Amino acid sequence: MDFFAQLLTTAFLATFIRSTVPLLLTALGGLYSERSGVVNIALEGLIIFGALSGAVVTQQLDPYLGAASPWVGWLAGAVVAGFIAWIHALLSIKYRADQIISGTAINLLATGVPPVVLTALYNNSTDSPAVEHSLPIWGAGDFRFSPPAYLAFLAVAISWYVLYRTPYGLRLRATGEHPGAAASMGVNVRRIRYSAVILSGVLAGSAGVFLSIGNLTSYVRNISAGLGFIALAALIFGQWRPLGVLGATLLFGLLQALSIQLDGSNLLPSSLVQALPYLITILALIFTGRGAAPRAVGKPYDG
Repeated sequence: MDFFAQLLTTAFLATFIRSTVPLLLTALGGLYSERSGVVNIALEGLIIFGALSGAVVTQQLDPYLGAASPWVGWLAGAVVAGFIAWIHALLSIKYRADQIISGTAINLLATGVPPVVLTALYNNSTDSPAVEHSLPIWGAGDFRFSPPAYLAFLAVAISWYVLYRTPYGLRLRATGEHPGAAASMGVNVRRIRYSAVILSGVLAGSAGVFLSIGNLTSYVRNISAGLGFIALAALIFGQWRPLGVLGATLLFGLLQALSIQLDGSNLLPSSLVQALPYLITILALIFTGRGAAPRAVGKPYDG
């Protein structure tokens, strides 16, 4: 009974929200990319590049900008991740590379670049020094979060409006379903896809910034811990719709929070507790499949 009582506390609810935020930002980024027709399995790597850039730029600029440095760090994390996403878009759209292989290459790059950068700057290959100023915390009591947390939930409403109430959203969905038909109506399919993939990088990079200087005070090795892949699963489970993505990420965020709460308890073995979110992710993919995926996702445009 004590354990279930702990689930009703504001502290647990705050942990639940913090666990959801990076998943939600990243999954919304993947939503834009895949709705345009480009598979973005590089979400994990984009989180890492965003987290690293945000922490390093903040730490380097801290002596000069003070409390303004984390805002510049957030911008840097979003821009760097957006640039890496542009590389994925360039390979996938212009050079027609296999989108899975391109995304996997970026994920592999994200495992090798951080140790090199950290060693060059700090003679330490695993983490960066703690920043003096991290992103501000807004709220009251246990419900105090950094700005990316508020952006994540606001982005759901914005994404719904953009996708279903704006010309850009109509063109985006058309390029992911019938790019040839969209092009015949004057839509620049390649430009739409580039913008969507870059936007996915900006959002995933913001998720990384939340992890490094919005929730912690530095970049640490394995900071993403597979969140990019769970976000991709949440995107599929949410049927490529903003509200569906919100529901799926809330579910996976709850599982993450439960794994934190259960860790150290005697209810389940610790190894099973840590694996719980990933096991549920696999089950969700098995039972959801890709039936509602955009028809042209993963297919290069020949026009």
